[in-house]
Amino acid sequence: MISIIIVNFRNPPLLKLCLTSLARALPSSEETEIIVVDSESTPETRNIVRTFTAHCPCRILLAPFDKNIGYTKGVNEGIRRASGAHICILNPDIIMLSGTLENLAKYLNEHPSVGLVGPQLLHFDDTVQDSGFRFYTPLIIAARRLPIPFRSRIEKAFIIRPSHPTRPTEVDWLMGSALMTTRRAIDQIGLLDENLFLYFSEVDLAYRFWENGMSVVYLPSARMYHAHQRQSHAGHGLFDIFARRETRWHIADAVRYFRKHGVQGIRPTFPNNQSSGQIQLIA
Repeated sequence: MISIIIVNFRNPPLLKLCLTSLARALPSSEETEIIVVDSESTPETRNIVRTFTAHCPCRILLAPFDKNIGYTKGVNEGIRRASGAHICILNPDIIMLSGTLENLAKYLNEHPSVGLVGPQLLHFDDTVQDSGFRFYTPLIIAARRLPIPFRSRIEKAFIIRPSHPTRPTEVDWLMGSALMTTRRAIDQIGLLDENLFLYFSEVDLAYRFWENGMSVVYLPSARMYHAHQRQSHAGHGLFDIFARRETRWHIADAVRYFRKHGVQGIRPTFPNNQSSGQIQLIA
């Protein structure tokens, strides 16, 4: 079974669109379950889930919370309630395509050394979004917010773009909008780190997979649409701290992440993980 976890925060229209796409794309009612973790839950969201339940025969569970518990705790709540061998974490701004879930699950089954896999994310004009990255350093964060020297070169090096557009590629970490792992892998490395409220939790998760000898892979043969927005970035540089609470959350989580893992941005290597940290295309 595949357990799909959707963490929603005050976004009923996107949640409705996501659930509608899932109803069309799910492989079968017996092979999937959906868990909606809803922060600052509203009657509108609960009605959307109730309506979806009436039209989709798969098991669906709503976990409502009166306050905003954050992305990290939301994902963990979903994982605790999940019963599937495969766990798919989705943002509500994802539009699922038929065959994608099966493709991701099959890849994990055929590659037991892979702990985390993510699909190719598309804009609605079918252009590809960047979703695989190298581990953060403070310089990368500065380059993405401030007009520092060599900014474009630093940002370009941060993004991992496969040299072959259709082959699986190892990356340091994947955008948390759409990820799949297994219950076996989560049991080995643990839940997401709840010291991280919203940002960097998927970066920390990927780091811990690498740390435990399991790789992180971008799988372009699996595709989803994603209505991507950088909510922590308003285009005002350091003044975003005053303009957006998401920016303050992002910086606070970055500090916590660097305290935990250091500031070098180097992929960890251990005896059962001989990766060089370079981009590897996987047959």
